[in-house]
Amino acid sequence: MKRSRIGLGIVALAAASSLALVGCSTGGGDNGGNKGGDGIVTVNSTEPQKGLVPADTTEVGGGKVVDALWEGLVYYDADGATQMGVAESIESDNGTTWTVKLRDDAVFSDGTPVLAKNFVDAWNYAANVDNALGNQYFFSAIKGWSEDEAVESLEGLKIVDDHTFTIEATPDFPDRLGYSAYYPLPDVAFEDMNAFGQNPVGNGLYKFADDGAWKHDVEIKLVKNDTYVGPREVANAGVDFKIYASLDAAYTDLRSGNLDVLDQIPDTSFAVFQDELGDRAINQAGALMTTLTVSANLDHFTGEEGKLRRQALSMAVDREEIIDVIFEGTNLPAKDFTSPIVDGYTEDLKGADKLEFNPEEAQKLWAEADAISPYEGTLEVATNSDGPHQVWIEAVANQWANTLGVTAAPKLYPTFQAFLDDRESDTVGGPFRAGWQADYPGAYNYLQPLYYTGASSNHGYYSNAEFDKLLDEAVQEADHDKSIEKLHAAQEILLDEMPSIPLWYQGTTGGFGENVENVKFGWNSVPIFNEITKK
Repeated sequence: MKRSRIGLGIVALAAASSLALVGCSTGGGDNGGNKGGDGIVTVNSTEPQKGLVPADTTEVGGGKVVDALWEGLVYYDADGATQMGVAESIESDNGTTWTVKLRDDAVFSDGTPVLAKNFVDAWNYAANVDNALGNQYFFSAIKGWSEDEAVESLEGLKIVDDHTFTIEATPDFPDRLGYSAYYPLPDVAFEDMNAFGQNPVGNGLYKFADDGAWKHDVEIKLVKNDTYVGPREVANAGVDFKIYASLDAAYTDLRSGNLDVLDQIPDTSFAVFQDELGDRAINQAGALMTTLTVSANLDHFTGEEGKLRRQALSMAVDREEIIDVIFEGTNLPAKDFTSPIVDGYTEDLKGADKLEFNPEEAQKLWAEADAISPYEGTLEVATNSDGPHQVWIEAVANQWANTLGVTAAPKLYPTFQAFLDDRESDTVGGPFRAGWQADYPGAYNYLQPLYYTGASSNHGYYSNAEFDKLLDEAVQEADHDKSIEKLHAAQEILLDEMPSIPLWYQGTTGGFGENVENVKFGWNSVPIFNEITKK
């Protein structure tokens, strides 16, 4: 993705990467795509891992719902450009302190006004280590943040009046403000945050259809939020997120008219979906990064032995073969840890050759690691079986077995949630699939959440002081080119130590039914739900 600075007001940000998400439409009570109907768009989804609290939502199933329920200070349009949301202006005279003025007519779906304190209170709550929210690290850029002790009020946040507050933070901080971690919370949320997450009140384009809108493992029903007064318009009556155990089942429903939009084509249908869906097929550039992460605490993957093994595993994967055979050429082999469409992307980083298929070098490095400590047993590669990943995971395991002479096999979890739980508790026991959908347009977002010591999505428990230092310097650097140089240097550390193995940049594939129109994917490969119309 590309990004540009926000100094004296908001300027355009460009594209970044992400997972494909799509809106869908259902009519009446048949749960299908009958014409007209009730104007509700049906969308495939997965069960959210946690309650729908914006700053605690770190996965796609919950993220797409949260983004539909809320609007932040700004939002990113289809091209990744920053547009004003609740903010009327965001201005700075020095590049580190911003004055935020809110529009005075914004309200939550329960009718209460959206005030400066709703942002400041939400951010202070999320930043407080005692509350243990998944996106806590997104507030580390604000003055006064601490990962070691509870801070109830960040020094860098000051309320000026009901519709004005100031932020003192790193120079790049405004680039991030469209991300869900920075959404406001109504006062009612702080009465019982767990209960609120099950029946949230947002200020966005949609709201919960009723108190029982979230039927766990079945669906989440949203309807148009008539109290929304922002710049965007909603062209449908609502969105019904249908929760599926597999993408194959969702694709079957799409083809039979029981689902309006599918946000990701299952790998079993890559070869046929464009023929089967015709002009209703989506196949466009995307920038979701797919990797295999190896926990730093895993036996045989620590110290010099671990680095040798991770490098060997990377060079034992024939990315182009898997992309051609399984993904029908819809993905691109990874050349770094970010995305080809981020500002500063380059294929010339030192160590990028470790991302190329080199069986001889892979065997040599694996043998060097065995000389330190022989590897025994089965090398398991983990993923969830309710997603589109099992086939390529099996291919990777086969390539490792054939190239390195090891016993390798998939480790399959029945649900995405179970898979995430073991990743977070560091009990997977082997390399595991990971994918990163950008939270906001910025290269830093591909690096800090995944690899900074103790960061929110650092499920490999990687830690490198020099890497952390370079990231800290990059976000403090006012000179854009110098900031990019530091991010390049940080990536070269990753290419040497390989805490995760970059595989490919995932293309955006999806489809939609015959009874919806205006289906488009945005900068992050997510459908623009509010623009989808019912025939």
